[in-house]
Amino acid sequence: MRGALAAALAALGLLAGCQPAGSDSARAIGAQGFPRADRPPESASGDQLSTEAQRDRLDEATTVMRLADIRPGMTVADLGAGAGYYTMRLAPRVGRKGRVLAEDIDGAALTRLGDRVQRERLDNVSIEQGDEADPHLPPASFDRIFMVHMYHEVSEPYAFLWHLRPALRPGGRVIVVDADRPTAEHGIPPRQLFCELAAVGFRLTEFVRKPELMGYYAQFETFGNRPEPSAIKPCKAIAKS
Repeated sequence: MRGALAAALAALGLLAGCQPAGSDSARAIGAQGFPRADRPPESASGDQLSTEAQRDRLDEATTVMRLADIRPGMTVADLGAGAGYYTMRLAPRVGRKGRVLAEDIDGAALTRLGDRVQRERLDNVSIEQGDEADPHLPPASFDRIFMVHMYHEVSEPYAFLWHLRPALRPGGRVIVVDADRPTAEHGIPPRQLFCELAAVGFRLTEFVRKPELMGYYAQFETFGNRPEPSAIKPCKAIAKS
């Protein structure tokens, strides 16, 4: 594991010079003034995640929660919650004294998740709608922020991460689970991920590849001061590991 982590950290030298930003007028308000991501567009088709039953047979959520050291009483954000696979499993894990915030940009998905949370009587779950450039998280509120098989879909990663960063409590961690393939193929190469988070002041603390995750687990902590948006140096696109 130390060798994998060392190799991952070495990839942080991939930060590139600033690219022309172009016009901001068509971008989300929260993204204006931030560099654009150098990523190819996602294809319309691609591998879909397995059903929840299949993911449970692989022990996916339990593996991720163990790696993330999720304990009773923690406050956790599940960004890109979708149907709530992680929300429904995080809620009992953090217990009555803990909290889970489930967020997505898809209002219809959140309505369905809300119905599910009510049926299961998960009183420690809140549901909010974010946007593509800003998750609108309350400051200093979360011990862990999860982005599971969704980070590659974030169209404004520098703005999104910049707005996300103050939401962590001291000692908090950002957890990313994703597939090691190009963003056009519904994944993100680890080196691209490390570079984009480093550009906004996140440092890799753990990196693990496991088949039950359908990819890899990456954990980050903050370091230094949050950069000014104009000072963020965007990363060059990486096609593969």
